[in-house]
Amino acid sequence: MILNKTERIEDLQLDGLKIIQDGEKYCFTSDSAILSSFVSAKKNDVCLEIGCGNGVISILVAHKCKPKEIVAFEIQKESSELAKRNVELNNLEDKIKIINSPIQEFKKYGYGENFDVVFSNPPYIKVHEKSLINENEVCAISRHEIKLTLTDLVSCASKLLKFKGRFYMVHKAERLAEIFCELKKVNLEPKKLLFVSPSENKSPNIVLIETVKGGKQGILVFPTLIANDKDGSYIYTIKKLLGGLN
Repeated sequence: MILNKTERIEDLQLDGLKIIQDGEKYCFTSDSAILSSFVSAKKNDVCLEIGCGNGVISILVAHKCKPKEIVAFEIQKESSELAKRNVELNNLEDKIKIINSPIQEFKKYGYGENFDVVFSNPPYIKVHEKSLINENEVCAISRHEIKLTLTDLVSCASKLLKFKGRFYMVHKAERLAEIFCELKKVNLEPKKLLFVSPSENKSPNIVLIETVKGGKQGILVFPTLIANDKDGSYIYTIKKLLGGLN
């Protein structure tokens, strides 16, 4: 695999999986790792990722859950090309299809309510007149709701899911009330919640949500995941906690 000057290959420390990252662009965070562990899919499921970035979440989900297929939409051309290279690097071309397009245009590709699972690590930050937006366009689009708002995200997810299909997302905990409101509008019922806190003495700043299209009311709330635990066993904690979620 030929790398650009600003790229590096990192070991995902999971059965030989690797990922190419570009140091001058948006690199994946622990949120992606947690979401990939939170997502549940069966072997015959057809899945879709909204905003795949460099493809790391789809790659991890494909490895863990072994679904029939994952279609991954990415609006940024450079990121989508990197995702394709990462899929090739991990020999997953027969499982993951990368599409360089806004998710809002999914109908152009013949997609509708035909997915069992949809998942996304979307932009977290609303765009206001006083917002400090990163000058790097790739990073700005990844972090701010420039091309994909929360409303668009959940609307597209609902339109892509089969009845009783599941939508997984990670987002800012401070926007939970707004998230629930948007989910309810499009018949996505929250079923599981996992809060993530940066340390034991701080409130959760991240939340992971599983929803079911047309699901019944009732939410299972898991113990809060502490990102920086005292003994440094964060990765072990993720595996131990999330291994029992599904």
